[in-house]
Amino acid sequence: MSGKLKLTIYWLIGLIIVIILPHVIGIVYTNVLVTFMMDAVFALSINLLLGFTGLLSFGHAMFFGIGAYAAALSLTHIQGFPLIGVIFISAISALLLACIVAPLLARVTGTAFAMLTLAFGQLLYVICLKFREITGGEDGIAGYDTPPIHLGFTNVDITDPTNFYYFAFVVLGLLAFFMWWLVKTPFGSVMISIRDNAQRVEYLGYRVKHSKALVLIISGTVTGIVGGVYALFHNLVSTDGVLTIFVSFYPLMGAYIGGIASFFGPIFGAGLLHVFDELTSRYTERVDLVNGLIFILVVMYAPYGAVGLWWSIKAWLFKSKLQKA
Repeated sequence: MSGKLKLTIYWLIGLIIVIILPHVIGIVYTNVLVTFMMDAVFALSINLLLGFTGLLSFGHAMFFGIGAYAAALSLTHIQGFPLIGVIFISAISALLLACIVAPLLARVTGTAFAMLTLAFGQLLYVICLKFREITGGEDGIAGYDTPPIHLGFTNVDITDPTNFYYFAFVVLGLLAFFMWWLVKTPFGSVMISIRDNAQRVEYLGYRVKHSKALVLIISGTVTGIVGGVYALFHNLVSTDGVLTIFVSFYPLMGAYIGGIASFFGPIFGAGLLHVFDELTSRYTERVDLVNGLIFILVVMYAPYGAVGLWWSIKAWLFKSKLQKA
C-alpha cells in the first residue's frame, strides 16, 4: 500500500470519527470539544508569532476580544445579520486593530514586544470596561439572536449543539489548515529565519519589519475569527470573558506545554490543558494554580513541550537500538 493511499485512508477515518463523535459523546462533551477547538486554533495563532517568528505576545486577547465584541454588537444592533457576516466582521475588526498596532510592534522585539502587546491588550480592556453604553461594561453583551446557516434549500439552526459543532469544526478547521499551509510556503521559511537570525535575513534583502507586521496581522485576524465563534457559542461577550490577561495566557500555556517547536504541538497542548482542567477540578477549585505549576515545570525541564519530549524519547530509543546492534 502506497504512502499516499495510507494517508488518504487515515484522513477518511478521522473525518468519519469527527462526524459521528457528537452523536456518541453527548451534548456536554460536544461543547467541551468545541471549546477545545477554539483554544487549539487560538494557540496555533499565537504559535505563528512565538514558535515560527520568535515574537512573544502577552496581549493577544485584544484581537480575540475585538472579534467577539464585533460579532456581538453586529448581532445586537443589525436585524437579520447573516452568519457569514458575523465571521467577516470579526475578521475585519481584528484585521484593522492589527494594522493599527503592527507598525509600532514590528519595530521592537523580545521583552519590548511582549510588554507592548500586554499594554495594548490592557488598554482595550479598560476602554471596553469604561464605555458601558456600547460594550455593557462588566455585564457585557448577551441575549442576541444567533443566525442560522443558509444553505439555499434549508436553514440550519446552529443553536443546536451538534450543528454548532459541525459549524465550528469547518470554520476553525479551515483556519488551522490555512496556518499550516502558510508555514509551508516560502514566507513560512522567512518567518523561521527571522526567529533564528533576523539580522542575517535583513542582509539577504528581506524586509524583516514588514514581515513581522504581516505575521502579526495574519495571527491577529485568525484570533479575531476565533473570537467571533466564541461570541456565537456562548451568546455572551464580556470584558472578563474575552479581554483579561488570562485569556492571552491560557492559549500561550497550551502552546508551550504542547511544544512551540512544531506546528501541531499547540493543538496537543490545548488538549492536555483541558484534560488537566477536568482532572484537577474534581479534587480542588485551584485549577489555575495547578496549571501554573505544570507550566513552570514544562518551562524549566521540557522547554520544547510534550512534542519535544517525545522527540527526545524517540531519539534515545533509536540510539539504544543502534548500540545494541
